[in-house]
Amino acid sequence: MISKLNLKVVEIEDLSPLVKRFRFEDPDKAALPVFSGGAHVSVEMPDGEMLRHNSYSLISDPYDATGYEIAVRREDQGRGGSKFMHEKVVVGDILKLSMPANLFQLDLRAKKHMLIGGGIGITPFLSQMRQLEMHGQAYELHYATHSREEAAGLALLPEAAHIHVHISEDGSRMDLGAMLADQPLGCHVYTCGPEGLITAVAEQAAMLGWPATSVHSEAFTAPPPGAPFEVTIASTGQVVPVAANQSLLEALEAANVVVDYSCRGGGCGRCETTVTSCDGDIEHNDFWLSKEERAEKKKIMPCMSRFKGLALVLDL
Repeated sequence: MISKLNLKVVEIEDLSPLVKRFRFEDPDKAALPVFSGGAHVSVEMPDGEMLRHNSYSLISDPYDATGYEIAVRREDQGRGGSKFMHEKVVVGDILKLSMPANLFQLDLRAKKHMLIGGGIGITPFLSQMRQLEMHGQAYELHYATHSREEAAGLALLPEAAHIHVHISEDGSRMDLGAMLADQPLGCHVYTCGPEGLITAVAEQAAMLGWPATSVHSEAFTAPPPGAPFEVTIASTGQVVPVAANQSLLEALEAANVVVDYSCRGGGCGRCETTVTSCDGDIEHNDFWLSKEERAEKKKIMPCMSRFKGLALVLDL
């Protein structure tokens, strides 16, 4: 299981009307583990009777052991985690954070790195840029957003020739074809943001003959809300209810059922669980299982997936 750090909120800053920056430090000023660019942490949020967990990219210097920083976009239609961070967390609070984990690492063998972020998807690149600069590696960053008001990353980006900001309301849009065509052999591209952007970059790269191993992406998503349901634990017969705004993983944790995890976003495969029986439909919202595996109804990713039907039994 993931080790936890009890950290103090020492700074909160409004980066935009919807995005806040939070800085965490050890209450005793002890050094924190350093991390690699693109890493994330999971934040525990004790929201009344509900213990929520959300994962956020670390945006601070990977080599700065004095603290961790994240940026949180408020999502009023989400499950409540971002609203908790925006409305209830204040300077001085102690929150539990997981140790940093990285599913979006840079390939430092690349001749050049092309970073493409959309909206709040700019966050993992903020630490990656610092790592690349520390290693003296060539890179360029393209940051796309709808408006300057929504461009939370602007306050955190340096002004430099290799930093490109594309704001739709200003008439500046990314030309992915031109951007990807004008890169040296051995360049790697990394995309984080809306699914449409990730798909567009991958398709354009494929059309231009980029090797698949040179194309990387990360889609940070939270488990969607849905209708309440129940699951049964095969080994004990325990029935675990899952609330509308609660993930299956959160419900299992609340019931003291141990499930290993890492990203909590359906991308790492760590929480993959065997389905003993399924009388109904699993709503797969992960990025891990294949279409064939989903159709078999023999596996589920508790961090992201839900269920509709009469009975779901898990091998835990």
